[in-house]
Amino acid sequence: MAVLSSPNRDSAAYPLQSLFVPFPFVCFTLALITDIAFWQSGGNLMWQNFSSWLLFAGLVFGAIGILAGLLDLVRRRTRPLRPGLLPIFLYLVVLALALLNSFVHAGDGWTAVVPYGLLLSAVTFVMALVAAIVSARKYARLAWRI
Repeated sequence: MAVLSSPNRDSAAYPLQSLFVPFPFVCFTLALITDIAFWQSGGNLMWQNFSSWLLFAGLVFGAIGILAGLLDLVRRRTRPLRPGLLPIFLYLVVLALALLNSFVHAGDGWTAVVPYGLLLSAVTFVMALVAAIVSARKYARLAWRI
């Protein structure tokens, strides 16, 4: 009879948070793009609605990612792939900025996006890039065993 599992069960662990964490980054990037489209279109409210929904979706998946990360803290098999404190802190900062951005986008018309909503979307995008770079460094070291 063939055994389909790895003899070393620790190496077969996959963190649950890895399934949900990329969604907020994609949603917040698209929110920046739709904010730019709103600004360039002269205030077409469709783009503001898209931005609001993308921010909401990113925050929902961010909360699910936090819950999955807490489950991963309990799972012993995901210990080597746990993120460090700096990536976790940066991820929480990105979610806090996105929540603030969502409150700004809840306003009405042009002033809900330009200038503060657009600025917050850009800052959220830059912080998401920084968080991705900081967290990717650890996984690259694990992959190359450095």
